[in-house]
Amino acid sequence: MNMLKKIQIWGDQHHPKWLDYFRILLGLILMWKGIDFYINMQAFSNLMRGAFLGTAVSISLLAHLIIVLHVIGGLAITLGTHTRTFCLVNLPILIGAVFFINISGGIFKPYSEFWFSVSVLVGLVCFVIEGNGILSVDRDKIYPNQAL
Repeated sequence: MNMLKKIQIWGDQHHPKWLDYFRILLGLILMWKGIDFYINMQAFSNLMRGAFLGTAVSISLLAHLIIVLHVIGGLAITLGTHTRTFCLVNLPILIGAVFFINISGGIFKPYSEFWFSVSVLVGLVCFVIEGNGILSVDRDKIYPNQAL
């Protein structure tokens, strides 16, 4: 049995119900940041350009990709469908945010988003392991005999 399958089985067997509320909150935060990035597209593009992530065309394409993945992934994580997949998809984005964007802005400045990004990154890693949980759209597939 490969390692990912073992992690999935362990996460499904050891998932407390209260952790589902954190999964829902994580999904809402991802959707909120995606919408916030879209509303402030110019500032978001300037922030990415300041991190030397590529040319203007690739930055624009990357910015739109990040926005779409945050909104769709946040919605799926909130609903509890394909949680592990969307957490894995958003992991590189948050790793980039922590190590390339936020760390260069000074982690101890007032209103720094470094710690916010780190906590979202930790949440994504947690739900890659833990999965959906009982309060999810896919509940019947994972927990067929459990009632809410």
